[in-house]
Amino acid sequence: MKAILLREIKSFFGSLTGYLVIAVFLILNGLFLWIVDGKYNVLQSGYNDLTPFFQLAPLVLLLLIPAVTMKSISDERKQGTIELLVTKPLSLSQIVTGKFLGAFVLVVFAILPTLLYILILNPYGLPAGNMDLGSTIGSYLGLLFLIAAYSSIGVFCSSLTENQIVAFIVAVIICFVLYMGFDQLAELFKSSATIIERFGMNYHFKSMSRGVIDTRNLIYFISITVFFIMATVFNLKNVRK
Repeated sequence: MKAILLREIKSFFGSLTGYLVIAVFLILNGLFLWIVDGKYNVLQSGYNDLTPFFQLAPLVLLLLIPAVTMKSISDERKQGTIELLVTKPLSLSQIVTGKFLGAFVLVVFAILPTLLYILILNPYGLPAGNMDLGSTIGSYLGLLFLIAAYSSIGVFCSSLTENQIVAFIVAVIICFVLYMGFDQLAELFKSSATIIERFGMNYHFKSMSRGVIDTRNLIYFISITVFFIMATVFNLKNVRK
């Protein structure tokens, strides 16, 4: 698994892919948070916190992570190297987990520079230094779990087809449905809104963003991540046969 992980990271940073992903994430967030007028503009929010960032980042990642993962397995299938890969002395779960971790680590690298936002905003509160670090830490933790879930979905979709564009589109759709779809559905069935919302990622992400780490939220994200990793393994068993 370590070999697969290192291979994925070298692949990302051996080309423009890794640097492009980091640059796109930081530029998009930077524009909407600090320059473009709107609800995501931190300076216009009137509050000394990063709530706009944690509202925007999941939407940016919803497009960015499928773009990162779309060729993780589909390209192997298209080039015919997947058969060679599965004959190596590695289990399918190790191969898939290595692919998943490669994408996860790359996106984590992309969000690390945003920690500077805390240093930028913290001195400007009234009084200075009154930023709610508890909710900020909880939000970053929730973002890590969200990245893991998105990455597992992206890798799964990449295993379904040789076409990278198809893998990207399917991954975006699944991520969108799981993140925002249940919120939209809850608006239609208001009598059961709370129950329906609990099935969506957004509900659990917002819960973690309050700074209270509930094991139910952790179990939710871990379950989704493990489910799609196992689904990918199951899908690749046909290749090994």
